This record gives sequence, C-alpha cells and structure tokens, in this order.
Amino acid sequence: MKDSIVRASGDPEVQRQFRSALSMFATGVAVITAPRREGAPIGMTVASFNSVSLDPPLILFSVDRRSLSLADLCVAGSFAVNVLEESQQDMSNRFAKANGDKWGWRDAATEPGDEPVLLPDALATFECEPYAQYDGGDHVIFVGRVTRHRMRSQGRPLVFFGGRYHTLNGVHAASA
Repeated sequence: MKDSIVRASGDPEVQRQFRSALSMFATGVAVITAPRREGAPIGMTVASFNSVSLDPPLILFSVDRRSLSLADLCVAGSFAVNVLEESQQDMSNRFAKANGDKWGWRDAATEPGDEPVLLPDALATFECEPYAQYDGGDHVIFVGRVTRHRMRSQGRPLVFFGGRYHTLNGVHAASA
C-alpha cells in the first residue's frame, strides 16, 4: 500500500492522487435537478449526496465551482435529488456532461415550471427547499430541507467506485 501525505496544493499530480484515493469509497449516483428562471432546467450528476439530519429532514451534496449551472443553482427556490438505478448509467452520463442535450428525452408537453424535474425510474427522489450553502474549497456544499420524498420498493442502485460504474450482485448483508 502506497502512503501519501496530502497538503493543500495546486500540483495536478497531487490532486490526481487524492482523487484516486477518494475513488476507493463507493458511492451511489444521483442527478440534481432544479428549475431555472430562464431556459432549460438545471441537471447535473453528483456522487457527493449524503443525509445530514432526520429532524429536520436534511440532505447535502456538493457542486464544483466551475459548474456552468452553479450560479442558477445557488438562487433556485427548489431542487430535487434523483437517486439512480443501476440501469440508468446513460442518464448519469447525460447529466455529467457540461454541455449537450440533457433534456431531449423528455416530452415537450412536460415543460417544467417552478418545480424540479423528477427523473423517471429513479430509485428515490428527494424534493427540497434550500436550507444552507457552505464554502467547500473548490466546491459549494448545498444543504436542502426535504419537503417530499418517494422511493421504489424494488431496484438496485447505480454505484460508482474506482472511477467506474458498478452494480451490486444482489447479495445483502443483515441490517444493523
């Protein structure tokens, strides 16, 4: 095992090594959606989704400061976290791209209003109102208060580990 001490550094090699070490923590994959004052809604893939509190019900995710949608997300009156199912790798890839057609799959009759778009077949969705934003270095940390949530009774999550997508093999350990 190779040990490495990481200090604040603009060195791209140090950053790459740090990112590689972080990729050893398996995460689920989610798409954040939010209405935009003008134009197409916001949509971005994140792997930094986490629960914060049950009372009040709070979640968090972080967004890179270089994101083209960051300014609009910072002022959005609502947003949704859509937890992706293992068959939704294409959806994850679509929303991970900075530009491109993220919304072409939608029927034009489903134009959003002031509500975030809920993605079809997501394992779970969390509709939120903004609660707080925090400085997270090169990211902004968003905390949302969950106003409504839904979940499917079956399905398996899309998992990201080691820089690649993975699926679960269906084996479940006993609950704690």
